[in-house]
Amino acid sequence: MMDTRDCACGQTTVRDEAAQWFVRLQEPVVDVEERRRFELWLNEHPQHRDEFQLLQGLWTAADLVPAARLQALCETPPTRSKRRPLLRYAVAASAVAVALGLGLFSGLNQPTPYTAEFSTALGERRQVALPDGSVIDLNSRSRLQVRYEKGHRRIELTEGEAMFSVAHDSDRPFVVEAGSGKVTVTGTRFDVRRGVGDTRVVVEQGTVKVQGRGAPDNEFISLTAGLGTRVDAQGTVAAAYAVNPAELTAWRSGKLVFNNASLAEVAEEVSRYREKPLTVGNDKVGNLRLTSVFKSDNTDALLKALPNILPVAVRTLDDGSQEIISK
Repeated sequence: MMDTRDCACGQTTVRDEAAQWFVRLQEPVVDVEERRRFELWLNEHPQHRDEFQLLQGLWTAADLVPAARLQALCETPPTRSKRRPLLRYAVAASAVAVALGLGLFSGLNQPTPYTAEFSTALGERRQVALPDGSVIDLNSRSRLQVRYEKGHRRIELTEGEAMFSVAHDSDRPFVVEAGSGKVTVTGTRFDVRRGVGDTRVVVEQGTVKVQGRGAPDNEFISLTAGLGTRVDAQGTVAAAYAVNPAELTAWRSGKLVFNNASLAEVAEEVSRYREKPLTVGNDKVGNLRLTSVFKSDNTDALLKALPNILPVAVRTLDDGSQEIISK
């Protein structure tokens, strides 16, 4: 039976759907459920992706058109209204006509270069949508740089932690560099945490390739859903081990989940959510283990609970930071 997308009316319907999704994704905030529906639609049929990418190219082409010409093609309403989405699509449609006239249309299917930088403050979580449909969730005190070019999509995580939901694009691998480690994918969902002395990678969905920076292409660890690894400061990648992605990415819902975690790991994680760092007094204290759940916006509750859970005390130092010591 012929797929209705192959007929003219079917193509028009898909094009309209692509335009509707394009408009929705221009909003400042797109929730996770909406993003999930978009991904389902995008992967439902190859033409969905083709139409969406074409519309992205047309929108970008507007940058090549003189402002006066665009204004003449599509006047901007004086106030924000419910017709704003129609305006966005109208400008893109106008760009089609101008692009045709300027002979630019043949290059619109080429990926458009894109650079950006995103960061979060203490206690802030942020979600950002990238031009290819990928989504990044940033944890507290995190910073990254994005650079998209023709042959690759590259992210530099300079601080903190981020969850990546990557739109599939076999022609442009998605590479995340953090510390001495590098993660390469074409489309998947994974978390990267840049710590003090190493980088942790956890996969929730799909497959990723983890390697040390500068390592040969054939030297890597492959991770699938439910697996994780760490890359030390020298770029050595540990063997894959089983993880619980839901626990390790609970920060997205404002929770800190510790499952047999060392106090040294707990202190490093909690410091991400406090003005002053939390440290451990010595290795003996740092090796104690904790299993519990706390709210990331109330780490004081964790410090109050620790002496009731483990044989430790928490003292405040002269600089305002706090240290976990033996009782």
